[in-house]
Amino acid sequence: MQYQLSSGIWNSVFAVPTAVVDRHLKLTGSVQLKALLWVLRRQGTAFTDTQLAEALGCSPADARDALSYWQETGILSFHTAEAITKPTQKPVPSPSAQEPMQPQVQAAAPVRHAPLPRAERPDAAFTVKRMETDDTVRCMMQDAEQILCRPLSPSDMSTLLLIHDNYGLPADVLLMLVQYAQSGGKGNMRYIEKVALNWADEGITTHLQAEEKLQQLTDMGRAWRTVQKAAGLPERAPTEREKTYAVCWVLQWKFSPAMLKLAYDRCVDATGVFKANYINKILERWHREGILTCEQAQAEKKQRQETRKEASRPSFDLDAYERDSLYDTLGGNR
Repeated sequence: MQYQLSSGIWNSVFAVPTAVVDRHLKLTGSVQLKALLWVLRRQGTAFTDTQLAEALGCSPADARDALSYWQETGILSFHTAEAITKPTQKPVPSPSAQEPMQPQVQAAAPVRHAPLPRAERPDAAFTVKRMETDDTVRCMMQDAEQILCRPLSPSDMSTLLLIHDNYGLPADVLLMLVQYAQSGGKGNMRYIEKVALNWADEGITTHLQAEEKLQQLTDMGRAWRTVQKAAGLPERAPTEREKTYAVCWVLQWKFSPAMLKLAYDRCVDATGVFKANYINKILERWHREGILTCEQAQAEKKQRQETRKEASRPSFDLDAYERDSLYDTLGGNR
């Protein structure tokens, strides 16, 4: 007699990173989790944000936001220039519109250039030759080693030369970027090259432009840490939208940690999870109405509850109506 194991649905499975459960389960909403499972199930097959939106039953914008979260956390990495890898920014609705106002960073936005193509990485022999013949390149490599506190591998040096020669970042600007990455605990070449490509795309090629960009990044980081601490969120990298919201809430609208905590609590009471767009609706209304303290927020909430209660009451006095109607009836029988 022959036997064969019947595995049923276990004949077709796919892997999910353990970090999804260990670090992100409490932070993600249903759309984000569904998006991740759908992408992993496709096992590298190309897709569009429209296809993802149709599969999840949501809007393409929500699908792009879900993908953006997993990209920012490093769980997913896309290798195309499609809209799913660089979601388009939603226009800012007018204050009279129903949608919440999207916060905007007040710092002047850099001029955007056409994205640079991926250049071919120079080989080790070419890199060594450049260092032998170009004092600027040689000093740049030496300074980078001192900043990173480790010897540069041939691959590291090829990456720095690629950034310098092909992305157009001068040595001083590139070293400022290396210093920033190292100070943030991200002194690896993969991260440095990613940021360098973004800088080149934005046209950041001077010392002054680099200083302004680094100040903007520092402000974003400080604002997000304020939100993160106020809400009691675990340590993680924020999405681009979350960073933009944090800058607006903390640096532009000047909300205190206590107000951020109150908005977060109301969001969790209503939705069960941290949702930046929901919190933004609350804070945008408070900002518009000049509510800056927890006492004012509590009073505003009580007033709205009383207004809704008044609106739900009948517009006439039932007891008086029944009494008058009875009187009229008795009078008519006299």
